[in-house]
Amino acid sequence: MRGAFNDVSGSADIADDLADSKAEVIIQTASVDTRSEDRDEHLRSADFFDVETFPEIRFVSSAIDEVDEGSYIVTGELTIRDTTKTVSVPLELIGVDTDPFGNLRAGLEGSRRIDRKDWGVTWNTKLDSGGVLVSDKITLEFELSLIKNLAEAAPADSPETTTEAPEPVTEATPAPEAADTAAPQPEAPESVTPTPAADETTPPVPKAPESAASVDPKAEPAAEEFPPPPPVKLAETPAEKPAEKAPEAKQSDSQSSGGGLGKLFGLR
Repeated sequence: MRGAFNDVSGSADIADDLADSKAEVIIQTASVDTRSEDRDEHLRSADFFDVETFPEIRFVSSAIDEVDEGSYIVTGELTIRDTTKTVSVPLELIGVDTDPFGNLRAGLEGSRRIDRKDWGVTWNTKLDSGGVLVSDKITLEFELSLIKNLAEAAPADSPETTTEAPEPVTEATPAPEAADTAAPQPEAPESVTPTPAADETTPPVPKAPESAASVDPKAEPAAEEFPPPPPVKLAETPAEKPAEKAPEAKQSDSQSSGGGLGKLFGLR
């Protein structure tokens, strides 16, 4: 006959040194399930587990040994009813993986045969065939699913995050160097000293002919156009004044031409 306990809890503390690891399993005896209510009620009675007096079956490990790759023997104290005895349970590691909910799980399974009379579970009845109803030898089957407790693992991971924190700080240290390079910008006055040239560009508005003549070769053809008016000056002696005005008009042309060339060559 096969049955199971539906209410099982426990924990395992796996240390770096496996010899320092510990495990504990607690079974609620009232959760026994053999798919027969009458049989389950009999198992809960004083003839078997006596759940009213002994509500738990408890196993506490005393040693965990790795005998082969993925093979372990867990030795500990098994308490059923009011009796505690030492047993060793072989376990095989089925695998470690992340479940669909993001939990890291380790699966183990194993089995161990015990004599129930060693724990005071002795009830039995004879059959007409000469045998007994319940065998004294019981096979315990273990199917374990261990979930990694991330809340306890967080402190171990926290120093890693703290060690990573200084790295951005070291990257931030070049910022003051940029500030230092920016600090020399007070030297900009030296580059600003050429700004008088901008001051010179502003006054040349009246002196545009000089700047245009000195900078732009095209201003010279404008000076060459001046000779045609002088004959008129000789014809009319008072034409000196118009001659003076003519250059003013020419100055405006030269200013406009010089200003256009200045704009063309980037002059201000």
